[in-house]
Amino acid sequence: MKPVLVSIAALMTLVVPAHAAFNSAYTDLDLDQCLVLEADDFGASWSCPGYRGYPLLVSEGDLRFSLRYGFNIDKEPRGQTLGPFNRLGERLEWRLSNASGRWLPIATIVRYHTADPETGQDSGQVLVVTQLVEGNSCHIAYVDARANRDANELARAAADAAGDFDCASDEVEIIGEFTAW
Repeated sequence: MKPVLVSIAALMTLVVPAHAAFNSAYTDLDLDQCLVLEADDFGASWSCPGYRGYPLLVSEGDLRFSLRYGFNIDKEPRGQTLGPFNRLGERLEWRLSNASGRWLPIATIVRYHTADPETGQDSGQVLVVTQLVEGNSCHIAYVDARANRDANELARAAADAAGDFDCASDEVEIIGEFTAW
């Protein structure tokens, strides 16, 4: 009987990953390639291509951008932005996990260029890590891209820990040195 148990245990390790592996995929954030959903003098919103058809909604209002994700975007809380006036970077990094046996997005990392409140000129760069969990997608970490030499690695580590963050009660983590605003 022991050989049978050992064989079943060996088979289980092949079916269930011992731990999740992570990888990145990238999509462009080119609003000219997105569908304009609405626009007026106060802002605009666009539907943009995400990772393998994963829905992405970009909104701008009061010179601040926000992103919302998912197949039930209408059930997600409003998108989050940063305090200072800002604009989005040109690429979106999707962090993928194979914990379920296939590569699925669990978080994103996007570079926000923030403006100096006095001059309105670009002065900061913040990597914003957003957790992608249906009904619980939100910013989970900020990394100052100029103050930290290893900013991308710090942001990826935060993204890979996504999933347990409670958007209603947890505070966004500031990782590393931070002087962006």
